[in-house]
Amino acid sequence: MCDDNDKPTTSKETNKNDEENSQEKEYAKDPLEEDTTMEAMRKFFAQKLNLNTAKDEDDCPARKVIEDLTFDGLCEHWKTMGFKNIITMVGAGISTSAGIPDFRSPGSGLYDNLQKYNLPHPSSIFESSYFERNPQPFFALAKELYPGSFNPTPSHYFVRLLHEKGLLLRHYTQNIDTLERVAGIPDEKLVEAHGTFYTNHCIRCNTEYSMEWMKNEIFSDKLPTCTSCKSVVKPDIVFFGENLPDKFYTLPGKDFNKCDLLIIMGTSLEVQPFASLVDRAGQRCLRLLINRTKVGGNDHGGLAYWFFGGPGLMFDSPNNTRDIVYVGDCDDGVWALVQALGWTDELNYLIKTEHERLAKENATQRQQKKKDEQTE
Repeated sequence: MCDDNDKPTTSKETNKNDEENSQEKEYAKDPLEEDTTMEAMRKFFAQKLNLNTAKDEDDCPARKVIEDLTFDGLCEHWKTMGFKNIITMVGAGISTSAGIPDFRSPGSGLYDNLQKYNLPHPSSIFESSYFERNPQPFFALAKELYPGSFNPTPSHYFVRLLHEKGLLLRHYTQNIDTLERVAGIPDEKLVEAHGTFYTNHCIRCNTEYSMEWMKNEIFSDKLPTCTSCKSVVKPDIVFFGENLPDKFYTLPGKDFNKCDLLIIMGTSLEVQPFASLVDRAGQRCLRLLINRTKVGGNDHGGLAYWFFGGPGLMFDSPNNTRDIVYVGDCDDGVWALVQALGWTDELNYLIKTEHERLAKENATQRQQKKKDEQTE
C-alpha cells in the first residue's frame, strides 16, 4: 500500500497541476519588479508635488565631499575653502535659551505643559476646527509666548552674521516667535514655513491686521475680533491641516540647487514637509546638524519616504558622504563654530549692540504706552 505521495499521477492531474503552477507564477510578486514600481510611484508623486530630492538627481554612489566628516573637519574646510551659499534650517531649539519652550522635550516641552487649558489632546491648540469652536486657549498661550517678550539668542544672531557676511542664501524656520525678524534677518531671506505672528487675518473675511493691533488685543485680554464682520482674527501661523506659505513651495527648488552648506539647528525633523528639506540639497552639499540628539534619519518606509524620498541624514552610515553632527545645545554649537572661524568678537559685538538697541526701543514703547494710558 502506497501513501498519497507515492500515488501515480494521471494526465488529467498533471494538466491541473500545470495550470495551478502557471497561475501561481502569474500572480507571484517579483521583488525586483515590486521595488521598481514603488520607486517609480515615489518619483511620480515627488515630481507632481515639486519635491524632487538629491536622490532623484543622481542615484550613483558618491565620494566624500570632505575627507574628515567631523565637526573639526568641517571647520577646517570652512576656513581653508569657504562656502558661498549657506542655507539655515531651524526649529524651536534655537529659541529655548531665550525662555521659549520647544514642543517635544519631555517635561519642559510645550506639549507637556498644556494641561491647564483642558484640551482634548495637546495638539488641539493648533487645530483649526478646535480654534473655531474655542479660540480662548490659543490666545491665552499666545499671550505667554508673544513676540516682543523675548530677545533673540546667539543662534539667531549667528544667522544674522552669516547674512552680513554675504553667505546666507536663505533661512528656513519652523518657528512662529518672529525672533528672526527681531534679530534683523531681512524678509527676503526668510521662509517662515509654519507662519508667523507678524501678520494676522480675519478667519471669515480675510481682513488683514497688524502685529501691533494683535498684540494690543491679546495683552488687553480681549478676543481679537474683526471690525468688519465680527469674526475672530487669527495670527498667520499655520495650524495642522492648513497650507504652508507660498514661499515654502516656490523657493526650495531654486535655493537648494545652489546650496553648498546646509546648517540644521534645534529641530526634531519629525514634521513634514519641513523635514524633507534636508534631502533637497545636492549630493555635494555638506549638511551640519546642531542639536541635542541625532535626528533626521529615514527608515525608507512609510509615507515620508514615498513622498519626500531621500535617505535623510546619514551620520552613522558607512555610506555617509557629507553629514556632520554636533550634539549639544544650539548656542553651544554656534559658539564652537564662530570660535573655530575666528568670528567670536564679531558675534559678541553684534549681540551686545542689538540687545542695547532692543532695550532702548522697549523702554520707549513702555513710556509711550504709559502716556497714552494717562491721556485716555
